[in-house]
Amino acid sequence: MRRILNDGHWWRLPTGIDNTIADVAGVRVGQVSVRTGGACTGVTAVLPHSGNLFRRPVPAGLSVLNGFGKSAGLIQLQELGEIESPVLLTNTFGVPACASALIRRAIDENPDIGRSSATVNPLVMECNDGKVNDIQAMAVSETDAIRAIDRAGTLVDQGTVGAGSGMCTFGFAGGIGSASRIVRLPGGSSFTLGVLVLSNFGPSSQLTVFGRSVPVGDEKSTDANVEPEKGSIIVLMACDAPLDSRQLTRLSRRSGAALGRLGSCYGHGSGDITVAFSTANIIEREAQDVHPASRLCESRMDAFFEAAVEGTEEAILNALWHAEPCVGYNGSVLPSFKAAWNEGQNGAV
Repeated sequence: MRRILNDGHWWRLPTGIDNTIADVAGVRVGQVSVRTGGACTGVTAVLPHSGNLFRRPVPAGLSVLNGFGKSAGLIQLQELGEIESPVLLTNTFGVPACASALIRRAIDENPDIGRSSATVNPLVMECNDGKVNDIQAMAVSETDAIRAIDRAGTLVDQGTVGAGSGMCTFGFAGGIGSASRIVRLPGGSSFTLGVLVLSNFGPSSQLTVFGRSVPVGDEKSTDANVEPEKGSIIVLMACDAPLDSRQLTRLSRRSGAALGRLGSCYGHGSGDITVAFSTANIIEREAQDVHPASRLCESRMDAFFEAAVEGTEEAILNALWHAEPCVGYNGSVLPSFKAAWNEGQNGAV
């Protein structure tokens, strides 16, 4: 998936081969969409590597920009600075089923879990897709979660797919978006940073693209009719640079700058969470007393900060661009951003 929306100068850094999170070697994505009855939802799975994550966790950090959310696994992630399960994204009421699926899968791979070893920390994050999905139907099942994990590969579908099936962004159909950046350092080292978002935030009156308010949609930006921010966004960042959990936490905070560039103020009712992980320094758990590891020079972090902001911003725009119009269980409609953009630009993208 190469770059499909750009004004020619807004982004500076080069993308990876496919411009997705899977450009980071070893990272895979799998998705299941659930479209039965009034359901318009699903599950998106992100696997940091193809091995046993409970035995070989990845370094990670997180930032909670606004905590109106019902995710699972964030407390231990923050404390230990690592991810030990696949990462699942879904709707708010799908969290319990996804967590159960991760626990069962981890026990199948590691029969000692909870008996002779520690319990597993399932990582599940969510957004509320209730504008078009009948969320009370609780249509996401453990089977859907396992199928999403089993389907994981390097092809990343975007838009209204998987967990993004019923999501809304700036008044349009939103959902799953992804992008990547190549980071080249002064000493000659080169790394890849990838981003995947579950985008479900922002009223259309706030939308800003390439630094300009965009005349798309019918909503006017006035104090009288700007709807309160009730949406959410989950941002996942992956990189192959040797960043430790503290550096990854610093990296994750830069997602807020990307949201601001698009016009968001992540309001009172929004759940805006970013998790960043590294595929470097993956170490067998409890294998030895001291683990040798490399770490990025702190003065080189600025290059990754810029990549995180650009990648997150483009991932959100990619979610909008690829999303198909959605008609909800109650007749509500989420229109196409791509159609509105093309109309507003007189057909010129």
